[in-house]
Amino acid sequence: MFDKILIANRGEIALRIQRACRELGIKTVVVHSEADSEAKYVKLADESVCIGPASSALSYLNVPAIISAAEVTDAQAIHPGYGFLSENADFAERVESSGFVFIGPRAETIRLMGDKVSAKDAMKIAGVPCVPGSDGALPEDPKEIIKIGRQVGYPVIIKAAGGGGGRGMRVVHTEAALLNAVQMTRQEAGSFFGNPAVYMEKFLENPRHIEIQVMADQHGNAIYLGERDCSMQRRHQKVIEEAPAPHVPARMITRIGERCAEACRKIGYRGAGTFEFLYENGEFYFIEMNTRVQVEHPVTEAITGVDIVQEQIRVAFGEKLRYKQRDIMFRGHAIECRINAEDPFTFVPSPGKIEFYHPPGGPGIRVDSHIYQGYRVPPHYDSMVAKVIAYGDTRDQAIRRMRIALSEMSIQGIKTNIPLHQELMMDARFVEGGTSIHYLEQKLADKGEVKH
Repeated sequence: MFDKILIANRGEIALRIQRACRELGIKTVVVHSEADSEAKYVKLADESVCIGPASSALSYLNVPAIISAAEVTDAQAIHPGYGFLSENADFAERVESSGFVFIGPRAETIRLMGDKVSAKDAMKIAGVPCVPGSDGALPEDPKEIIKIGRQVGYPVIIKAAGGGGGRGMRVVHTEAALLNAVQMTRQEAGSFFGNPAVYMEKFLENPRHIEIQVMADQHGNAIYLGERDCSMQRRHQKVIEEAPAPHVPARMITRIGERCAEACRKIGYRGAGTFEFLYENGEFYFIEMNTRVQVEHPVTEAITGVDIVQEQIRVAFGEKLRYKQRDIMFRGHAIECRINAEDPFTFVPSPGKIEFYHPPGGPGIRVDSHIYQGYRVPPHYDSMVAKVIAYGDTRDQAIRRMRIALSEMSIQGIKTNIPLHQELMMDARFVEGGTSIHYLEQKLADKGEVKH
């Protein structure tokens, strides 16, 4: 096994990776910005290296500084976590060419799945169902674009081929608005992602967001670890995730899961990954693949007993998967609430000093967090400060345990979205299960909440 791994990330995922390494007997190197020098995981690391000022561009996205830190500390591998450089094929390539192991897929796989057009083509070949749409990137000819729009049928959505994070997409309801929408999305795609290519898909009116977790090794073995329902979203950002997905027949998950595992074998995938689908009227439609560990991986760990981060490390070292598909048993139900440092209803970020912190506990409760009393939440990064995971034998028990956990949790000195989660845990539609990706935004709009 590796002797030493460098963690190229921050926040709760840096601590999560560190804990997995410590359990495996691996030393850790943490890189950090000046703003994160007092972080818990920095203090707990075997070694830490400051790689720049607060700005992400000058620290967590600074590839030469990260490579240099790995060199001076004699690390053997680099774990990118999620966000930042985790799905950057050039970074993965640079890590490997510098003599380190990238804990994730090969660079060419990240490129293939990072471009939404090539990813969709690869999935079609592998037999994974996709949303009806254009065959590849849209052509320049306006007449051809209009023709494709008529074939797909309105409403349609125009998406950036290199997009992500809810950016670079535009819904079009009429033919008259199509060409202007394509032009605007191309400009946005070029400036945000450096790739102006866009494609068209049928816009599903009321879908759910369901994803399949996979794990594969370099020896051609691949398994799926069940599904997660991530439909409770605001502005394409997930708020609550759960596993399994309520009211989706197990036989359908088995069928789509097996196709995802087979797709991994066909594209030579290595490591942890997630196939994201829209689910409507009993049909799955592939939208993208995330070639990294997900924020919501703990709910899958809860219902399968598989440590996804440790498996990432083992597979990157070259080991064979320790599990066959028949070994994976799904037990109980898990729900995750993302706790953000923000106003619970206007969503304005709320950085600052945590004057008091009391995490919840009790049966079935897990808290993944890097914060502590006296910690100062910096204003420079994502506002998530904790994840609360509640596990129960049934979904009803998981919800009840989450309600108790949220009532016990206290973070003072900054605002958090705990009150929003408390409200959602009592929401009749959520308790029933199966809400669409538009449910939360509609709920907030109906209440007249401010949108930012």
